[in-house]
Amino acid sequence: MERIAIVDGIRTPFSKMGANFNNLSAQELGRLALRELIERTGLDVKLVDEVIFGCVAQPVDAANIARVIALLAGVPKNIPAFTVNRNCSSGIEAVVQAAIKIRAGEGSCYLTGGTESMSNIPFLYTKEYQEILSEIARAKTLPAKLQGFIKIRPRHFFSPRIGLQLGLTDPVCGLNMGQTAEVLVKEFGITRLEQDKFALASHHKAVAGRALLREEIMPVIPGPKYKEAVTDDNGPRENQTFEALAKLKPFFEKGTGTVTAGNSSQVTDGACAILVVSESRAKELGLKPLGYLREFAFAGVEPSRMGIGPAHAIPRALKKAGMKLSDMQAFEINEAFAAQVLACERALASEKFAKDFGYEGFTGAIDPAKLNVNGGAIALGHPVGATGARLILTMLKHLTRNNLNTGIVSLCIGGGQGAAVVLER
Repeated sequence: MERIAIVDGIRTPFSKMGANFNNLSAQELGRLALRELIERTGLDVKLVDEVIFGCVAQPVDAANIARVIALLAGVPKNIPAFTVNRNCSSGIEAVVQAAIKIRAGEGSCYLTGGTESMSNIPFLYTKEYQEILSEIARAKTLPAKLQGFIKIRPRHFFSPRIGLQLGLTDPVCGLNMGQTAEVLVKEFGITRLEQDKFALASHHKAVAGRALLREEIMPVIPGPKYKEAVTDDNGPRENQTFEALAKLKPFFEKGTGTVTAGNSSQVTDGACAILVVSESRAKELGLKPLGYLREFAFAGVEPSRMGIGPAHAIPRALKKAGMKLSDMQAFEINEAFAAQVLACERALASEKFAKDFGYEGFTGAIDPAKLNVNGGAIALGHPVGATGARLILTMLKHLTRNNLNTGIVSLCIGGGQGAAVVLER
């Protein structure tokens, strides 16, 4: 089977919600990343078979956002595009879909990636208020319109439903994502101290690795009022201390909880684009790949335990690849929550876990020195549609920089899933 080559990738800086990219739409962030990738690789866009982008909170004014991004970035109109949504793994899903199509002989050159503007996820009116507004709009006389206005109760109707809050709450188990992390805290006996230490390390690694991360980041001028381009992620805190983290109150489970805003991923805007081609196509075009996608796997878990997803997806991907966890020289597990990553580490190191789920031979202890070496989403942020693509790019840059051969990328996925991809050089 022909290998899946990942030629190159680029991403915007990641910016906390409401900050530098507050006025940039998801489609504009995606356009910036995709256009930059095309320019840097020198790719003849006429050779592209399809554009595939992931996005979770797809804007209502950019239906099939992948198509909008492609056209805005200068991809010819005759080249199709489609959008994927597997929640936090949407960026990985875009790359995997390209791999599946290449393996099926459907094409050989795909522009992929992910984008998210969490700053622009809308507030929503209640259904009752929408119906009254529709009634007013349909009314043909002034008295009829006034009858509609009389039904409006400001205190009730002007309290919006927050789109971001709805999106981060599981509709099946009824828990928000932070509450699912608290479930794992109890199950695995994870302390607040452990979570805050993990969060602090994420910031320290991200700050120390800032120059390295710039290798995957393009500068972005957010608008005319900005005199300088944004060149770095604005989430990592140089002055972050354990004492500051320890002062934060539990955010998702008041009083008895241990998951705080400080040991959770940051709500962020950003985009990432990746060029995926068949190995033969890369040779034909004279492109030197960063690396190759060897295998991938997805797993379903209980929605209330969604954070444990990577512990199930990783051994499945390794089994498909015919490799062991000990063969991996680097690990990227998305830091949705410190507790969630810690739980996955404990599960993978557990012989009972391996036996219970039939993962013997494909699990083991992860060396902390090989995990998220330049920080993770607690420091860098988590623009949900883009993170999966970012993790692949970050991993391949790390492998290349350090002359390593193998690595694995994984995420937990809202709704109770896990994703993992095995990468090699």
